[in-house]
Amino acid sequence: MAVVRRGRSSMVLSSVPLQILFYFNGVYYIFYFLATLLMIIYKSQVFSYPDGNLALDLVLLFIMAILEAVRLYLGVKGNLTEEEVPLGISLVVTAGNVLLSVYFLVWETYVLRADIIINAVLLILYGLESILDFFSIAAFVS
Repeated sequence: MAVVRRGRSSMVLSSVPLQILFYFNGVYYIFYFLATLLMIIYKSQVFSYPDGNLALDLVLLFIMAILEAVRLYLGVKGNLTEEEVPLGISLVVTAGNVLLSVYFLVWETYVLRADIIINAVLLILYGLESILDFFSIAAFVS
């Protein structure tokens, strides 16, 4: 005897490309954090930092790391559970990390070519994730 189910079929709305980007960004951010930290240490040894700027650069880097962990956690959670609120919060935190990345790209005390390259890659990843976040939120709401 076969059981026939009638009614709505469940449809998966989670974004696989977004999930892949979250994973790749998590791995890349570990590299970014370590590279930026090592470059700050290098710059502090080679160049003379004005008073307070070294501490500011380090504090902003660690704040960015905390925000990145929160952003990735909420983004992955929101995508996998198909909830728009965590994904929306992740999108807002992404805007904060974009500002911090721009700081390290433009306003940091000393900007090396390596800073430009790794920040450009990070900003591209943030842009792609933001676009996919927006479309995923739209799919979850409808």
